[in-house]
Amino acid sequence: MKKHNFYAGPSILSEYTIRNTAEAVLNFAGTGLSLLEVSHRGKEFVAVNDEARALVKELLDVPDTHEVVFLGGGASMQFCMAPYNLLEKKASYLDTGTWSSKAIKEAKLFGEVVVVASSKDKNYTYIPKDYAVAPDSEYFHITTNNTIYGTQIKNIPQVGVPLVADMSSDIFSRPVDVSKYNLIYAGAQKNLAPAGVTIAIVRKDALGKVSRPLPSMINYQTHIDNDSMFNTPPVLPIFSALQTLKWYKEQGGIPVLQKKNEEKAAILYDEIDRNRLFRGTTAVEDRSLMNVCYVMNDEYRDLEEPFSEYAKKQGIVGIKGHRSVGGFRASLYNAMPISSVEVLVEAMKSFEKSI
Repeated sequence: MKKHNFYAGPSILSEYTIRNTAEAVLNFAGTGLSLLEVSHRGKEFVAVNDEARALVKELLDVPDTHEVVFLGGGASMQFCMAPYNLLEKKASYLDTGTWSSKAIKEAKLFGEVVVVASSKDKNYTYIPKDYAVAPDSEYFHITTNNTIYGTQIKNIPQVGVPLVADMSSDIFSRPVDVSKYNLIYAGAQKNLAPAGVTIAIVRKDALGKVSRPLPSMINYQTHIDNDSMFNTPPVLPIFSALQTLKWYKEQGGIPVLQKKNEEKAAILYDEIDRNRLFRGTTAVEDRSLMNVCYVMNDEYRDLEEPFSEYAKKQGIVGIKGHRSVGGFRASLYNAMPISSVEVLVEAMKSFEKSI
């Protein structure tokens, strides 16, 4: 039976990415060696690294003022690495969920952190709208998509200071004006590659302005100067990322992906709103296109487990909600086909009819 993979991360990858990565694990670039055992300094992998970074720039229209690097440590490493490099005195943060709150905690180790607004009062089910960012902030940090609670910043704020953004769960899903950001970072395991590499897009002239000494591995400049090869990079995830980026280009680029994502989300949200068994958990205007969170209506709460089992029989996996929210979460990343969303919707309809 075909599986319909709605896991939030690590998550679905395109068949193109999986097939090409599997082939390279057996025989990489005609070398007769596995991708898992080649030198990262060899010309074959250097070409992979260079092409992957170039494709990120092409797909996101990254200006010459910025550089793309691949890093280890996951997006969580960026929670400290970003302020380590960019925060001298004061930064502002928007608290919209678990990951932004973790970023806030780390940033407080390096300077004054102003939390301009938070949606914690309603369990992070909306994006705060009315707030002001201090003009003397060195940057304003946002988490563009809230993976756990299913909210997304639809309109990037105009605040008069440079932006820093965690885009781990919605990068490449919609166009981005990179020029507004001093830093964009994203863990790979949702819209790019297997876990193990993080992408960072860094404004070059934002670096070198803090007075603290920076350890080499924590300094963005180190990785820019060494083309992401200061230390041995995560070879397999970078190769997989290249395959995904090629696939994105073949699909028609970011605008085409955005349109497909909007179509997929609309199909599922429409059914949630129509179906008497279910209800969404987030403010309608802030609903994420990547992570759709919903629960059983109170009078049907005892049917949550039966529906989960019913969905599994249809080949649907990964829809269990995060433990802090409960209910269901269907992640609709770029590689998710519309046909799988339609299978989930049909399961919701048929289960409703059986009640």
